[in-house]
Amino acid sequence: MRAYQELTSSGARTIQPRGWTRGTLWSAMKTILLLVCSNIFMTIAWYGHLKYRKAPLIAVIIVSWLIAFAEYCFQVPANRIGYGEFTAFQLKIIQEVITLCVFVIFAWWYLGEGIKWNHAVSFLFLIGAVAFAFWGKL
Repeated sequence: MRAYQELTSSGARTIQPRGWTRGTLWSAMKTILLLVCSNIFMTIAWYGHLKYRKAPLIAVIIVSWLIAFAEYCFQVPANRIGYGEFTAFQLKIIQEVITLCVFVIFAWWYLGEGIKWNHAVSFLFLIGAVAFAFWGKL
């Protein structure tokens, strides 16, 4: 959340608001929705070609770059909108958690891979990392 200046008789002081307001919640939700869209495109660009291993590598690279451009069209605004509501570190951690969630669905649905117990435990540790990253804000 953005800090603001309050003028008092003794001068200006910076106020750090506590909790979510409607405006900051909307900014946070826009950021998360844009990051989800971004990560869908990113996952397709990075892993979608694995089903087409016989396709020429240069063609795969070019198609992946074109898909990645769409990813950047969501990622850059997400970070611009979210920075200030979240720190850069928090934005990165949010992005990584979304990436893993999108990837799990993609790997299961598109690649036909299942999740194993050690993957599930790893995700639980990442949820712990998110809790520590947002310590004091939640």
